[in-house]
Amino acid sequence: MSDERPQGAAIWLQAIRPRTLSAGVAPVLVGAALAAADGVFHPLAALFALAGALALQIATNLHNDYEDFVRGADGPDRVGPRRATAEGWVAPATVRRAALATFGAAIVLGIYLVARGGWPIVALGLASVAAGYAYTGGPRPLAYVGLGDLFVLIFFGFAAVVGTYYVQSLTTCGAAWWLGLGVGALATAILAANNLRDRRSDAAAGKRTLAVRYGMGFGRLEHAACLVIALAVTIPTALAGHPGALLGLLAAPRARVVGRNVFAREGAALGPSLGETAQLLALYGALVSAGLLIEAALR
Repeated sequence: MSDERPQGAAIWLQAIRPRTLSAGVAPVLVGAALAAADGVFHPLAALFALAGALALQIATNLHNDYEDFVRGADGPDRVGPRRATAEGWVAPATVRRAALATFGAAIVLGIYLVARGGWPIVALGLASVAAGYAYTGGPRPLAYVGLGDLFVLIFFGFAAVVGTYYVQSLTTCGAAWWLGLGVGALATAILAANNLRDRRSDAAAGKRTLAVRYGMGFGRLEHAACLVIALAVTIPTALAGHPGALLGLLAAPRARVVGRNVFAREGAALGPSLGETAQLLALYGALVSAGLLIEAALR
């Protein structure tokens, strides 16, 4: 990692953590592909769902950058990538304003989805914004009390996949819930790898992630379990009428490599595992989506 200070837009690009954005894109693609397989695909609704999901994730990442700095989690002993606020590239208040503005953009994008989907989208949208803010903000941040993993599973899994499907079809189905679990499990695995890497600095800052509470062994098993769950849910999804989801099993060899690396690495050496897990999520999402789109083409 270079010590050179990024300039201009490159600072903000690093602050939004682009390598993690697959966690926002993959569930929307899967939800849209599932809608296509069921003959209820709505392009405009899917596009707004994607834009809203990305806005929420970017806002959460920026807010996390700010809050971790002011709470002392991004101190000199941090082993992860350089953060805009901690490095002094951008004033903390500026990063906070950018996060709030992006949360606002997500709300504006949600207006169309609310007009289409009604009160369930109002409830889902408000809950998503509140959870994104509370992830590292407020008196008891979710990430600081060991609830970050549950937050990711719910909002980057179930809410994103089922919500995307709902704004197109105006209903839900069993396959959407199964695939929400699969995508959400891999998004949770990204967080698990992150928490394993940052375990010591998080403990020093009072950030009680599951890896801090229960140790490296638990964190590694959590990561492995998430990979297994993601692959396993393709089977009940197929039994629910969508055999195309079984294409996701082609990600199994890559999942094995990613999981093995997490067990073999520790501390700063776990840094690449975040990117590898994010790439696995992107691969899994692409494979499942492709299988569902093949179903749609064969209808």
